[in-house]
Amino acid sequence: MSQSHTHSPHDHSGHDHGHGGHHHGHHHHHHGAPAEAGPFPWRRMGWALLLVAFAIAAASLVQVRSGEATVITRFGNPSRVLLDPGLSWRWPAPFEAAIPVDLRLRTTSSGLQDVGTRDGLRIIVQAYVAWQVQGDADNVQRFMRAVQNQPDEAARQIRTFVGSALETTASSFDLANLVNTDASQVHIAEFEAQLRQQIDQQLLATYGVRVVQVGVERLTLPSVTLTATVDRMRAERETIATERTAIGKREAAQIRSAAERDARIVQADATVKAAEIEAQSRVEAAQIYGRAYAGSPQLYNLLRSLDTLGTIVTPDTKLILRTDAAPFRVLVDGPPSLDSKSGSQP
Repeated sequence: MSQSHTHSPHDHSGHDHGHGGHHHGHHHHHHGAPAEAGPFPWRRMGWALLLVAFAIAAASLVQVRSGEATVITRFGNPSRVLLDPGLSWRWPAPFEAAIPVDLRLRTTSSGLQDVGTRDGLRIIVQAYVAWQVQGDADNVQRFMRAVQNQPDEAARQIRTFVGSALETTASSFDLANLVNTDASQVHIAEFEAQLRQQIDQQLLATYGVRVVQVGVERLTLPSVTLTATVDRMRAERETIATERTAIGKREAAQIRSAAERDARIVQADATVKAAEIEAQSRVEAAQIYGRAYAGSPQLYNLLRSLDTLGTIVTPDTKLILRTDAAPFRVLVDGPPSLDSKSGSQP
């Protein structure tokens, strides 16, 4: 009995526990689930919507960097161009896309080009072009359409333009205007200016590219042209030497002629002055002779006779004359007046 009694309570309690457990579980299922599990789906949905909105907003932001322009395309077609650095908005993909376009300065070389000059000679020239996409909406879109925003392709096509322009520009210059020993005859600056004029408007109208600078990077001569250039320079040097020699001879002749003319003038002036002096001396001599004759006629005759002998008799002169004839009589007789005066003296 007691075992049965013991067993019965055990069974009852087990039953009650099982029933109670079942009742508790049933109560939790009907009352606990609506109170605790109900708000979680709405909260999760709110977070999901917030994340989706944030992703859409992040995908709609466009950052325009300095030195770039951003082209907004709508279904592949350019719709607008953003030029100011900073953040901007667009519709998210696939409605709109953002394509950056580099506006920085670039340099492209033409490579060595064999071109002909106006005088029929050949030169090898290499030029460079500094260029950049013009920073306005129309030219940025023009660059996009022309080369699909490929700077390397733009550089390749620019090289083709420059090569053609080099041929046209070189045909407007003689070789002496590009290679010359006389710096004043070299016109490289004019060559570069004409080359830039050839490509400036074409590149802007075709690619939306602005040419910043054009320059000759290298200029050399083929062997045939080099030989012709050396011959031409030699001929020029010979011509210049001949001209300078002729100028020197002409100037020397002019100096010699002027010197001879001046010498003749000086000689003529000296002759006139000498004649004047001689005439004056003759006048003064005549006056002296006159005074001497007036003072002592015999002494005058003696002096004149001696002067005459001095002019006609030289150390090599041999004369045979009568000594009693004038003017040698004075050598024998002497002046009578001097003899009479000396005889009268004591």
